[in-house]
Amino acid sequence: MQPKLFKGKPVRVVITGRALESFEELNKITQDETVKGITNSEYQTLFNSIKEKIDFLKENPQYGTHISKNKIPKEYVNLYGVTNLWKLNLSGAWRMIYTIRGTKIEIVSLILDILNHKNYSKKFGYRKHT
Repeated sequence: MQPKLFKGKPVRVVITGRALESFEELNKITQDETVKGITNSEYQTLFNSIKEKIDFLKENPQYGTHISKNKIPKEYVNLYGVTNLWKLNLSGAWRMIYTIRGTKIEIVSLILDILNHKNYSKKFGYRKHT
């Protein structure tokens, strides 16, 4: 199967760090539910949403919403050397955070985090309006 090309380069999507832990945990939960005959749950909807967005990123790494440099949490800079950050909205108000890395050979969308809305707001310093 030919890799997808974006601006003439092949695109890979890599899930890493906490995002990988979340993805694997969600995969296990949905598999367990399927064995029990559960075919429609919040977990399955979220898992399918993540897989769908990964497919979108394979087509266009810039599919998400770009986060301005001054809003990038230091944690991502320190852990991953991030210089750009993007977010994708998932089902149930969850968010997927990723960065784009490129070489002369390929483009990599590196998924760093999968967060619920509360944790996303906290990490990015958004205040709750009352």
